[in-house]
Amino acid sequence: MKNWEYGKVEGGAVGIDEHFADMMGLVEGGYVYGTLFKHGETSSKEYELILSMYPQENYRTLTNITMYLQDVPGSSAQAARFLAGRGINVLNSISLNGISDTMIIWKMLADLSFSGEVDLLKEAFAELKRAGDPSVSKIDHIEARQADIGRVFRSDGGMDKVEIKKAPPITLENGRYDLIAEYGEWLAPYDGGNVLITADYASWMVSISFLSEGTSLMKIGLSMPDCPGSITQVLDWIASKNINLISVFTKVKICYQAMTMDLVANFKDSTVAPEDFPAEMEKAFGCMNGVFELTEFGKLG
Repeated sequence: MKNWEYGKVEGGAVGIDEHFADMMGLVEGGYVYGTLFKHGETSSKEYELILSMYPQENYRTLTNITMYLQDVPGSSAQAARFLAGRGINVLNSISLNGISDTMIIWKMLADLSFSGEVDLLKEAFAELKRAGDPSVSKIDHIEARQADIGRVFRSDGGMDKVEIKKAPPITLENGRYDLIAEYGEWLAPYDGGNVLITADYASWMVSISFLSEGTSLMKIGLSMPDCPGSITQVLDWIASKNINLISVFTKVKICYQAMTMDLVANFKDSTVAPEDFPAEMEKAFGCMNGVFELTEFGKLG
């Protein structure tokens, strides 16, 4: 699933596509919590704004829970009762029938503030199942793991970024997030500029990246063989030109025969000029195994 879109700052606000916002749980009229970071000189981002529907102080207790339920009346209610009885607050969630299965799969982000550790939750369920307790008769099994959402706020592990401001919530109005209200001191100069909006589906968070001066984002579309080594050949050649990839998106067209690849690439430090790229890549195709074609190339946005 493609997890990014290209947006524009207009009137001091960023518009977020309705379908994109709906998938990420950004609700019209709802509170959106934001934290602004400044990245180091080596990054293609200058500033990055992380948005979510829950405050940062809750991140350490957030947990990804997946419940596998029988596809019968009352199973979802039983699952909700099991969680509520242990003080677990369900935040964003989605449930659906498993493909070619007779089971409901309910994936959720939940707050375990009042219920202890993930292992305690799994142990409590296992004990009830072993005892044949009717309160969990429609629940097949539960998977749970701590949501490592705090990773985006850490600057360890070589990540060169500094937290600038954690702001109070701002209401999402007409699908637009107001940047100036809390971040105008840093982001006002970007009015009229383009931004890269990225989703983290597992964490229900959105990143808005304000690109560094000189960043030159290009979109590259390719048609290529669907076989081992095809992707490697293309990416090795792009790397040899010192082109930094921001996003890679591949799709099978005809299984084991043809596929497509969409790239977003930063040409800031590239050894080949954007205007020369199509001709250079066509030459490189002649040394690759299989039929490759450049189907799209142009400035993103």
